[in-house]
Amino acid sequence: MTATRNLGFVAAASTLLAAAPLSAIFERWTWLVQAAIAVAVMAGVAALTRLVRAPLWGQALGMVGGLLLALTWLFPGGTELVPFLPSPSTFTHFGELLGASVQDMRTQTVKVDDTDPLLFVAVLGVAGVAVVVDVLAVGLRRPALAGLPMLAIYSVPVAVYVDSVPAVPFVVGAAGYLWLLVTDNVDRVRRFGRRFTGDGRDVDVWESSPLAAAGRRLAVVGVVLAVALPLAVPGMTGGMLDALAGGTGNGNGRPGQGGSTGRIDLFAALSGQLTQSEVTDFVRVTTTEQAPFYLRFGVADELRSDGFRVRNPTGQPVSRGLPQARPLPGVEQRQYRATVEVTKNLTMRLLPVYAEPIRTEGLDGNWLYDRNLQVVFSNRESSRSARYSFDYVRSTYTPDVLRAARTLPADHPLRVQQTDTPRVAEVDALVADLVRGRRTDYDKVRAIYDHFSADNGFTYSLTTKGGTSGQDIVDFLTNKAGFCQQYAAAMAWLVRAAGIPARVAFGFSNGSGPTDGTYVLTNRNLHAWTEVYLDGMGWVPFDATPAYGVQGSTRSAWAPDTDAPEPSAPEPGNPATAGGADPSAGPEGPDVADRETDQGLALGGDTPTRQAPTWPWWSAGVLALLLLLAVPALRRAALRRRRGSRVAPTAPAIVDGDAGPAAPGRAVVVGPGADRARADAHAAWDELLDTLVDYRVRVDRTETPRATAERLVADALTEDAAAVAAVRLLGRAEERARYARAPLTGERLHPALRDVRAALATRAGRRTRVLAAVLPPSVLLRWRAAVTDTSSRVVARTSDVRYRLLRWDPRRLLAARTGR
Repeated sequence: MTATRNLGFVAAASTLLAAAPLSAIFERWTWLVQAAIAVAVMAGVAALTRLVRAPLWGQALGMVGGLLLALTWLFPGGTELVPFLPSPSTFTHFGELLGASVQDMRTQTVKVDDTDPLLFVAVLGVAGVAVVVDVLAVGLRRPALAGLPMLAIYSVPVAVYVDSVPAVPFVVGAAGYLWLLVTDNVDRVRRFGRRFTGDGRDVDVWESSPLAAAGRRLAVVGVVLAVALPLAVPGMTGGMLDALAGGTGNGNGRPGQGGSTGRIDLFAALSGQLTQSEVTDFVRVTTTEQAPFYLRFGVADELRSDGFRVRNPTGQPVSRGLPQARPLPGVEQRQYRATVEVTKNLTMRLLPVYAEPIRTEGLDGNWLYDRNLQVVFSNRESSRSARYSFDYVRSTYTPDVLRAARTLPADHPLRVQQTDTPRVAEVDALVADLVRGRRTDYDKVRAIYDHFSADNGFTYSLTTKGGTSGQDIVDFLTNKAGFCQQYAAAMAWLVRAAGIPARVAFGFSNGSGPTDGTYVLTNRNLHAWTEVYLDGMGWVPFDATPAYGVQGSTRSAWAPDTDAPEPSAPEPGNPATAGGADPSAGPEGPDVADRETDQGLALGGDTPTRQAPTWPWWSAGVLALLLLLAVPALRRAALRRRRGSRVAPTAPAIVDGDAGPAAPGRAVVVGPGADRARADAHAAWDELLDTLVDYRVRVDRTETPRATAERLVADALTEDAAAVAAVRLLGRAEERARYARAPLTGERLHPALRDVRAALATRAGRRTRVLAAVLPPSVLLRWRAAVTDTSSRVVARTSDVRYRLLRWDPRRLLAARTGR
């Protein structure tokens, strides 16, 4: 039963190791602490049920009961009379947590916060897998099948990191699975009793056999290949928006990592691109429209207290057709055609398209279209190197037409969802002041839009801290300096506070060109703006960011550049583009061209800074790797030097003195002490054996030194007289040091070692010589033996402690007290 309990605890620990990939999803480690508590309770209950020899079904019920107690203690519903015991309302509370977790999964972004619903699902999943693993590995003795439920845990980050799965958590999980297999195999060997070799020698249970060594090598090779192949195959690496996230990130881990298209935090994913020192081409677009609006790819329309979030897009394949644009009275609508070529630098699950696409070419059924968000997305493919064409409708509004739009009813689903705004006193007061006296929704939006002007003190700046939470918006409205993400989020927040649906859109402003009708869009053209929903008109774009701060900025008649001077002869309904206008069209004349320009979206990150060069980190990494690889060689050199200092020849010392009555006044020859001579011989012999191991010469520890020397003479040193004499000298010195009363003294053992080493190197192949110099097998073998001995001692001591603890019985104390 002791071995079974040991296997049960190993199964529990292996499950926790297999849950390591969840660390890439949660921002903190609360989930691991709670999961460890639940798994520990479950493992303890399993050990107790086996102690009383309960059947397998009884063990499973006991583990489920222990899990229920642990969940009740970790996630109490508040109605339990005893903290550990669930009540009927506890199960209702658990159901509410499961329901809330679905909503959190839709709204949370990687890395997720420590919310009770998500923590409950994580702990329930890990502990549930632990129950299944225990039943398979301990109850049914099928540990190989336990890998399937462990794989279920790893499938969670696979679903989130659709392009790139972290390698380190997978290695940790694989190590836990291999640990479970090894422990089960050792237990099976122990059941057969003692092991013996063919020559009658006992074999320790932890001593590996050739078959076991081959199995370990295959396991290591399999894990390495499973980790290395996805990193080597093009298209299997790079997470969602990795190309956009080369900057500072959001402070929660690797930049740009995220889940599916609906879970990515676009504010954080685009962080740092505008402050990149290098310009990277992302998209080339050719359109029949002379002055197109922004090319868009994402939308954030879920507003919470910590800022705007992205909802999961839903839709149908583009191959089934796209919804046709409906005619709008008084709105000029023209159809255009665009061809988009995405470079290999842009890898994401979203495709850039102009608003209101009506037909696509070059896209298969793996690409879907969400008609509400107006985005094209996929759960299987990425935008990398994609080329496609589409037709779209461009709607040109006039202020009078937008002013005629009616206000949505208060119970309209879109208004209910898109105006749900956290209460911020400063924002509410500002909105009430701006919309006072405004009758139509458009007039209210224009009042808010016009507020972000130079006349009110607003300027463009890349040196401000980003963020879209309520406090960040208040800071921006107070300081009146920011960049596109703050302008877009602030305007959307204020418009929502006025009771009008609004959201933040992401895409590209018009890039350089057009050259031959083609716009080249780079990381410096990444941009964010506001879209407002007006009844009967749909989503109407408003870009409140100062035009002088955005390369390729576009303005329109219904949302003009408030910082530009009034045109002498405006043309209603004809949009004006600031991208092709005079760059000094800002409020400060020609000096505006020297202002900060939009060089990246620092969305959701800290103060944008210039990207530091990466070559020092690469150089430091390569140097650290070389030093790590050089450790065995340095260890071998140090050991050889220490032994060489011991076997250095010691010349006899002549001391003047009285030699006795027979020879008064003569010199006495005093040789080295016997202990020193024996130590020198042992050091030389140990060095010889390590040299043999390094050069792949068989070593038999049961042979006498003379037998080993004669075997070397016959097998490896037959053609080198100096080496023959040297190895025989070393054998004779070691033999005398072991068995004779007087050891061999005065011989030059160090030169003899050099002669033998040179002869063996001449006989060995090039690969053997390189390995002997770089990765000496003698050092690796010694380290392996040390690790094996240490692990054996730890296992033995742990087993002894566990055995003593399990044998402890409180009834003995009661019996002792009764006897008194």
